[in-house]
Amino acid sequence: MKTLSLSTRVVLITSLSIIISVGLILFIAYDQLLRDFEQVLAERQSLHTSMAASRVNQELAIRLNTLSAFASILTDGDNLLPLEQLNDTLKRQPALEKLFDGGLIVLDDQSRAIAENTFVPHRLGTSYADRAHFKRAIASQKATVSRPIIGRVTGLPLLSFLAPIKANDGTFLGFAAGTINLAKNGILPKGMVSGTGTIFKVLDTGHFIQVDALKDGIQAPELPNPGDDPLIDAALSGVYAGVITDNNGERWVYATQHLERLGWLFLSAAPYEQATLPAKASFQKFLWASVAAMLPLLLITYLLTRVVTRNLSSMSDKINRMASNNTFNQRLREQGSSETRNLAKAFNTLMEEREALDSLKSQFVSNVSHELRTPLTSINGSLKLLSSGTLGSLSEKAASMVDVALRNGEHLQVLITDLLDFDKAISGKLSIQTCTFHVEDAMRSACEDNQSMASQYGVQLTTEHAGDLKVCADPDRFRQILSNFLSNAIKYSPNGGLIRVKAEAITPEFIRITVADQGDGVPEPFVEQLFQRFAQAERGSSRAKAGTGLGLAICRELALLMGGDVGYLYQNGAQFWVELPTAEHRNGTDHENT
Repeated sequence: MKTLSLSTRVVLITSLSIIISVGLILFIAYDQLLRDFEQVLAERQSLHTSMAASRVNQELAIRLNTLSAFASILTDGDNLLPLEQLNDTLKRQPALEKLFDGGLIVLDDQSRAIAENTFVPHRLGTSYADRAHFKRAIASQKATVSRPIIGRVTGLPLLSFLAPIKANDGTFLGFAAGTINLAKNGILPKGMVSGTGTIFKVLDTGHFIQVDALKDGIQAPELPNPGDDPLIDAALSGVYAGVITDNNGERWVYATQHLERLGWLFLSAAPYEQATLPAKASFQKFLWASVAAMLPLLLITYLLTRVVTRNLSSMSDKINRMASNNTFNQRLREQGSSETRNLAKAFNTLMEEREALDSLKSQFVSNVSHELRTPLTSINGSLKLLSSGTLGSLSEKAASMVDVALRNGEHLQVLITDLLDFDKAISGKLSIQTCTFHVEDAMRSACEDNQSMASQYGVQLTTEHAGDLKVCADPDRFRQILSNFLSNAIKYSPNGGLIRVKAEAITPEFIRITVADQGDGVPEPFVEQLFQRFAQAERGSSRAKAGTGLGLAICRELALLMGGDVGYLYQNGAQFWVELPTAEHRNGTDHENT
């Protein structure tokens, strides 16, 4: 993040905030969708069981009402019909026989069977008064249906329906009874399983048998032991609906409905994936819609951020240019937000102060240089006269002191000349006289001028053959550039080092002259400031050399005035180069300018 721009950081932070927010919304939405579809699936199972219980109730009501109507014709108003007439009446009930496939029976007021439509051994004469549903019917004197029972004579799982037979005065005369063989012709509605993998079961909570699994001729199946079937255990637990995981790890959404009059529990269960699949399908649509809405939002965020930070980016660029270029003098527009306007105002104030300081410094340097130059010229002239012996011979000690003073005076003269030349260069008053000359001659001349200094430092100078290469420049200023490069190379070269001066045509328009030494080169952090004025690498260290820090800056100004450029690179040593135009390129440029 430290290397990213402010606009990029704002875009990233805003985009991540949007993405995280949308992600959280999607997560919450999916969770809620899953809960909703789970609830819908549970309600569907609950409706399924309620419908099944309701349809069974309807079947019971139809049979009870029909049996009650039949019971009303088994009396002459005061007593039961004669036995022969009862038997005849029973045999004339084809509709009732369809409803009660287990048979029709007429019982007296002692709950003893006295007539039947279908012969069953040992049934006639049997008393059923001890049966619970008979007791309820006798007590209530209303039509009653039993809970599932095992027939005392038949041994079959049965449902027994009772309708009281009453005289006109309400006297209880007996019962009309009908039975249903649950294993043969049950009352469960057909086709109650809905959906792939859905489970529908009817559990008898009194006998702990599975009613829907009854088959004629097969013993009624008992319910699994506790723990064998978690789904049945959940249904019998009293929790009417929920989600359960079976022993195979599959999840089920279940619902139950209890039919109190029979003691039956209707159970419907659907695989949990019936909730997750539609939830995922709906979520995918929501996801794509969210992504489609988020992309324009991210684009708008990016564009708004760029608009907001555009001024800051411009300011940052101009501040960097100011830091790297002393001649940069542009101002920032004071517009935008209050923070941006304040920053632009502060920058402009800083530029004004810098320009005022530069002007003051240049004026001071120029004045001081001019004021020093005249007396220094006189002092150096006097020292030269003393050193030459024109004014008389000096003692050995005095002559040595004069030589030291003369060398320092000449060095100071060079420094003052540099200051004056740079002041002229930046003010546009430095004049150049261009002409075409051979590069190799100028290179050799510059090396000869610096040979004494090279000998003093124990460094060897050499020039490479440059052939017929020619440049169009000011010969004196070109030699001044080379001399500056050579003096720096000599100062920073190791004892016994070799300094090479070479020239090459890098393009048809420009020739590059390079001064290469075998030193350690310029420290990396200082490279960007190398050609700025008053810049000096390793200032204050043991490697710092005497000077104003203007030499390379003057070289750059001179090269620019001659239509060229200067630069630096490191390749097994420091390499300073100057590029100058060829005569053909200079003439072509002048012609175009004309």
